[in-house]
Amino acid sequence: MASRRPAKDQPASFEWTPENKAWCDAQMKKYPECRQASCVIPFLWRGQKQEGWCSIPMMEAIARQLDMPYIRVYEVATFYTMFNLAPAGEFFVQVCGTTPCMLRGSDGLRETCKKVIGAEGHVSADGKFSWLEVECLGACANAPMVQISTKEGDHYYEDLTPEILEDLLAKLARGEKVKIGTQHPNRHSSDPEGENTTLTDPKLYDGSYTQPLKEIPNSAPKAPAE
Repeated sequence: MASRRPAKDQPASFEWTPENKAWCDAQMKKYPECRQASCVIPFLWRGQKQEGWCSIPMMEAIARQLDMPYIRVYEVATFYTMFNLAPAGEFFVQVCGTTPCMLRGSDGLRETCKKVIGAEGHVSADGKFSWLEVECLGACANAPMVQISTKEGDHYYEDLTPEILEDLLAKLARGEKVKIGTQHPNRHSSDPEGENTTLTDPKLYDGSYTQPLKEIPNSAPKAPAE
């Protein structure tokens, strides 16, 4: 699982991009004076989207920005496993290993990541990929699945097999677009495969069954207490 120890090699400094600096300034205005420390989690998340991970210079810069002790920022960054404390690849693959995904074959997805990317927690030689096994990502109905994070966003890829995942990673490496969500050819989202067999009557959705409301429920005045 995710190591909560910061990387040994750290950058010399950290600086927000102009766009992200303006975003941070806008967020701080949402909070009363002396309460800007409430921005620490969104600032760390924004910083991770900018750099790919949360470095110690980033934590120190955020601490100064929010006028809070550095150790408090460090505590947040090391507590929440969504924050990467070491460099990640351009495509950060998070393999769910919790029970539903495990029962549906997540072990095979881990082996695919080892085969294609390398050891868990390390960035591939070309800088494109890194991977990590994580706890439940909440897509149990479409297990097994992975989340792939980039600076542009975080997307789920579901109903995977080792072969499908390997093909998906190969397409990403070549710069090709890949289908987000379920990879099952006969499933639309998290519904059963195939076409819908229930609740198919159009009248359920066009208002045909709507009845006039004669009385607003619970609107009658209450009798005074004796």
